[in-house]
This record gives sequence, C-alpha cells and structure tokens, in this order.
Amino acid sequence: MGALHDGHLSLVRIAKRAADRVIVSIFVNPAQFAPGEDFEAYPRDTADDLAMLAEEGVDLVYLPEPGSIYAADHTTQVIVGGVGDGLETDHRPTFFHGVALVVNKLINRAAPDFAVFGEKDYQQLCVIRRMVRDLDMPVEIIGGPIARDAHGLALSSRNRYFDEAGLTLARQFNVVLQDSVAAIETGQTVDTSLKNARSRLLDAGFDAVDYVSLADAQSLAPVDEAKPSHALRLLAATHCHGVRLIDNFPVKRPAD
Repeated sequence: MGALHDGHLSLVRIAKRAADRVIVSIFVNPAQFAPGEDFEAYPRDTADDLAMLAEEGVDLVYLPEPGSIYAADHTTQVIVGGVGDGLETDHRPTFFHGVALVVNKLINRAAPDFAVFGEKDYQQLCVIRRMVRDLDMPVEIIGGPIARDAHGLALSSRNRYFDEAGLTLARQFNVVLQDSVAAIETGQTVDTSLKNARSRLLDAGFDAVDYVSLADAQSLAPVDEAKPSHALRLLAATHCHGVRLIDNFPVKRPAD
C-alpha cells in the first residue's frame, strides 16, 4: 500500500531472484479499511516510493486509481474461510474480504508467475495462499521473512505514526513475544505463556491487546498444547500509543 520501507524492498529483491521481470503495485485499498480506520490518514509518499523502486531496478510500477479497481456498481466479494476466520477477523471482521478481493484483481490483471507477500502479515499470507489454491489461480505465492529494525520491531508503514516515546514502547512488543516463544519451547504451558505475554504488554503501557495466540502454522487453528505433530506460530496484535501493531514468530516443536 505504499509508504515503502526496507521490508517492502526486501520483497522486491526476493521477486527479482525468482523472476526475470518485476512489477510492484501500489494501491491503498479502501475495501480493507473499516469505518473509523485510518484510510484517509494512511501514509502516502508516491514520489519517494517510485525513487526507491527505480533504485531497486523494478521493471514496472502499477498505480491504479480506486475507480479503476472498483466500479461504482461493484458488488462481488471474495471470502476465504478457515485461515481467514479468527485472530484478525475477531477485531476487523471484513478486513480479509477486502484483501482477498484486491489481490485477486491484481493477480488477474498482472498474470504473474510469482507473487511475494511478507510474513509479518502472516494470517494474510495464509489467506492468499488458500485463495490461490482453492480458486486454481496459476501463480506461486512466496513468503518473505519479516524485516525488523535494529531493536527487533517489525517494519511497518504505520510506524511513521510514532513519536519517540511510542517507538520506544513499541520495541518491547517483539521482546515480550520472543520471551513467550522461549517459554513455550522450554516447556511452559501454552495458557500460562500467553497470559504472561498479555499481562506484560499491558503492564508495560500498551493501550490494549487484541490477541496473543498460538496456532497451527498451516491451518491457524488455535493450539493449546505444543505437540511434536504441529508446526506452530505465535501471533499477536496490540495497540501502542494509538497505533495497532501485529507480529508473529515461529515456535519450534518439542522433540518427539
């Protein structure tokens, strides 16, 4: 959605290794914003975005206007169940409807062999993979590792909203989550670890915690016990000085 940072550019570099030509779309998608969210305020800096993409050697940048993506009488929806249920949709019920719709349209228009999405939005990545699989879309979805700053904070365009105090607090988010991962991997019960993470975030001064959840890495079904048969992911969303943050980490399975 623009306001590019090193995380976005890392996806461009992955795409360049996978394909001969790279297209980047920049589109602040109104369909994935609920009423009262920050659609109008969402950071936009097209000139800087284009300069960064030119430096990376991108072949084409697609900058559609909203009216060229959604006609005035547009009614079709794309709803992905399973991995699209729970977690984010407990708090943003229609978010993935908008994501799945616009990604479907962009893939149809560009007809890429590969499409690269970051793992920071892990549930979104799972939703897109499921949509592509279920609808027989001829594209391979590649996940890009989470890009972080020197303090471990996952890079996000919305990090621009922070003042110094907010940024300092936000950088505790990943610390708490990594401690929770370590606790689960060394035998602490899942319930205790998740409760401790939530309490630590609130005690540190975060505004609210939407969720801290351990899930199956493929289905995103909640997991209440770390068993060897599960590839696991710890996922969380919190609010810091008015900015909503999401992050996630893989959790190693215990030995058989």
